[in-house]
This record gives sequence, structure tokens and C-alpha cells, in this order.
Amino acid sequence: MIRVLLADDEELIRTAVAALLGLEPDLEVVAQAPDGRAAVDAALAHRPDVVVADLEMPRLSGMEVAAELATALPSCAVVILTGHGRPPHLQRALTAGAKGFLPKGSPGGTLADVIRRVHGGERYVDPALAADALTAPANPLTPRELEVLRLAGYDTPVAVIARRTHLSPGTVRNYVAAAVAKLGASSRAEAVRIADENGWL
Repeated sequence: MIRVLLADDEELIRTAVAALLGLEPDLEVVAQAPDGRAAVDAALAHRPDVVVADLEMPRLSGMEVAAELATALPSCAVVILTGHGRPPHLQRALTAGAKGFLPKGSPGGTLADVIRRVHGGERYVDPALAADALTAPANPLTPRELEVLRLAGYDTPVAVIARRTHLSPGTVRNYVAAAVAKLGASSRAEAVRIADENGWL
């Protein structure tokens, strides 16, 4: 019997997936968690074979869950489920230690099959996402430009971004201007949108 923990902040999705997996004779959902921190705590308490975690959750993301469990519970494989996976998400998830990466729109039986595969030591990446990752444009922004642009995405004033990043307001403006230019955007808002759509933020 493969013991599974489900982590998703949307209760309807979590319970639906649990019901779906409950139909499989060799899978048992031993715990559920509404956020990433609860997922790590539950994994340490229940020691499942596989954790199925949503990519975006409160407190810890699915990638952060994978990274923590890779160290704290290396025998547990993590599968990331996402409603909007993009190639950079896939690359970061695999780097964090996830063994599987699957869109939520996949056919019903796919998740059970992926759970079996990763439990058996394999990796699984959705073929369409893998193909997109091979042809995706490289991120042209530096880590600092990304950090500043991420904060700018919340319409945060330059002075506040400067305080949070320990930079001068002029330097913040330079990073934003560089990001706008590199992305071929006409404004800060458009640069944020382009970076977000490519999964770089």
C-alpha cells in the first residue's frame, strides 16, 4: 500500500483528489493539509511515501515543501500539482527535489499512475510542459532585477522597495528601468505582467 499525503489550500480540490485516489486499491490517503507548513508537519508525523502538493499554497509553496522534505524526509517523494505550470516553475520544482510535476487538468487516472511511478523511484514530468521547457525563452533578468520587479508588482512605492532591498531609490529605479528595457515593455506594470506570464516571478 502506497501512503499518500495531499496538500492543497482549496478544500474542494483536496477532498475530490482524496476521493479519486481512494478508489485505487493500492493507494491510501493518510493525511491532508491546507497549506505548505501544515504539509511538512503532517509528513513528519505520518511519514507518507508520497506527498502530492499544490504549487501555490499559503505559508510554504509546493516547491518549498519539496525542498524541506528532501532534507527532512528523503524517503518521501513529492509530486507538484499546478493549475498553471510554466517551464520555470517546472525547472525550479525539480531543482527543489520534486519527483513529479503534473497539471491539474490531467486525466483522472494520471495522478495515481504518477504516484506509483515516483514511489518506484522514477521521475514524471507532464510531456507538454517538458516540451515547453525545451523551447522556453531564457530569463533575461538578474536575480536583483527580479527581486525589485517582484516587489514592484504590488504597486509598491520606490521608497518602500528601496527600504526592503537595502538599495537607494535611484538604484531601484535603475533596476526597474533595466527590467523594462530587457523585457521590451512600455511600463513597469507591463514588465511585471511579462515576467509573471513567463513564470519568472
